[in-house]
Amino acid sequence: MRQRFAGKVALVVGGTAGIGLTTAQMFAAEGAKVMIAGRRRAEGEAAVEAIRAAGGTAGFVEADVTQAESVKAMVARTVEAFGGLHVAYNNAGITGTVNLYVEDADPAMFANVMAINVTGTWLAMKYEVPAILASGGGAIVNCGSVASLRGSAGCSAYYASKHAVLGMTKCVALENAARGIRVNAVCPGLVMTELVEQGFATAQDKLAMLTARIPMQRTGRPEEVGEAVLWLASDESSFVNGVALPVDGATSV
Repeated sequence: MRQRFAGKVALVVGGTAGIGLTTAQMFAAEGAKVMIAGRRRAEGEAAVEAIRAAGGTAGFVEADVTQAESVKAMVARTVEAFGGLHVAYNNAGITGTVNLYVEDADPAMFANVMAINVTGTWLAMKYEVPAILASGGGAIVNCGSVASLRGSAGCSAYYASKHAVLGMTKCVALENAARGIRVNAVCPGLVMTELVEQGFATAQDKLAMLTARIPMQRTGRPEEVGEAVLWLASDESSFVNGVALPVDGATSV
């Protein structure tokens, strides 16, 4: 097993399930001390125990990414627990209600999607950047989506939020390009996490239809996104900055 993150501290925001959890486990397996942040304490503590049982180092901090003080405390707790911060993967996000044209969508739903996906990512970077600078530099990876790269009828809230994540990624990459922090985005397509599997449990026909639209004719796996995140966070991508990396089976081509 490679140890690209030996001696490094990684913060995974939204790391209690799905792609975030898989990525946190992969960081730990490659030597990072991992802080998992999220709202679900039971799941977070279970994730930490699993990492420790596998020989890794991890902690959990409860955080609400829509609240500045909570995000500030999340980063401070990471630094306090592990002595610094070198890598952050900002994965927290929701889809909101889809398959609704804009005139039928709920303004409160739109506001909630933007609060978590956009404000949450912005706040995370606001407090991560100083901590990473103080630790000697590093990398931030934001979770975009295939929705960052295209449009889709009936999904205006989610797609707007993921376009915003990509815009922020480019801006913060430019702000820190000469300061030793790289900022990139990973853009997953349809990935079969446990949550997605549960969502399609009684809608296999819809899942088959969506899969048929993927040029590679299959859905993605969480570890495939995790590999992209780790690469963007590692020195292997040392001259890659401000990019959106699709992991979507050519959906966005």
